[in-house]
Amino acid sequence: MERTPAPPLHSPHKMGNFHLSHRMVLAPLSRMRSYDSVAQPHAILYYSQRSSAGGLLIGEASVISDTAQGGPNSPGIWTREQVEAWRPIVNAVHEKGGIFFCQLWHAGRVSNYAYQPNGQPPVSCTDKRITVQHHIDGSGGADFSPPRRLSPHEISLVVNDFRVAAKNAMEAGFDGVEIHGANGYLLDQFMKDKVNDRTDEYGGSQENRCRFPLEVIKAVADEIGADKVGIRLSPFADYNDCVDSDPESLALHMAESLNQLGILYCHAIEPRMATQFEESETRFSLLPMRKAFKGTFIVAGGYDRKRGGEAVASGGADLVAFGRLFLANPDLPRRFGVGAVLNKYDRSTFYSSDPVLGYTDYPFLEPDI
Repeated sequence: MERTPAPPLHSPHKMGNFHLSHRMVLAPLSRMRSYDSVAQPHAILYYSQRSSAGGLLIGEASVISDTAQGGPNSPGIWTREQVEAWRPIVNAVHEKGGIFFCQLWHAGRVSNYAYQPNGQPPVSCTDKRITVQHHIDGSGGADFSPPRRLSPHEISLVVNDFRVAAKNAMEAGFDGVEIHGANGYLLDQFMKDKVNDRTDEYGGSQENRCRFPLEVIKAVADEIGADKVGIRLSPFADYNDCVDSDPESLALHMAESLNQLGILYCHAIEPRMATQFEESETRFSLLPMRKAFKGTFIVAGGYDRKRGGEAVASGGADLVAFGRLFLANPDLPRRFGVGAVLNKYDRSTFYSSDPVLGYTDYPFLEPDI
């Protein structure tokens, strides 16, 4: 008797040395509940709730140094205390059979004097201030301070910060790391020509603008192994006032460069999510980038059960990352599998500091459903 093939999102996938039992990924979601940049015990329940045997989870953006912070209560991965705080959280995910990657983050100019050591300016590729002042939740009134342009020597120090953070993540027990190269943060600032106004070896041509991000990826891959490294990119987006004049060329250049470094996966944000807070129609597509990249390709941005299944079935993606839906439905793979009604997410609790409300109190399906 022939077995019925699993639906696309519930089919297995081999990602390098990792054997995934399904194609649904917990997207990296900033939750701002890590007081004083230290992951807290309440994150043990949050992440373990969303763990499943053979499922991939990408942790919330974790700050790589004291100058990398962009807001309050984001977890760090640069001190011994932070490493030890992550360890029981990672263990809880592994006990459920999950595969857990740590996202490494530097906010760059998406920051404020208040979050920087001694109130100094945040760093970037430029000294141009962000003109669109939105908080992470889309509300207005954010106050991003004018940045300071990094010198070439300082850039090499940031590369090393990423390397050390990756080493720390592995010491905490993570299975790998995802480098945050999206959403208008530091690496994205260097890549996009509407932000990067440098005239040295890190600015001007596309090759020069991508030099720093690729140096980061190589340093991290050399430290922990390319088979444990992914990157998140948003070449088509304008998040945090970060735009490129030729995003299609940028996407392909990065995909081909990543192939040379042999990293595990590329995690790309859909062009329809060009703006941070709403979907829009666009002529752009991730398909050329997907075809160019030779590793596992993860897509994110406005996906639901139907769209996600179509992306995998059509070959447009290997894996699909879900953010808001996974946040509100800790048992999302099961709900998708049985076609159950989804919990509605409460946007007002996304970035609260409450250790329970809107964090670990979303209900699961009853066992017999």
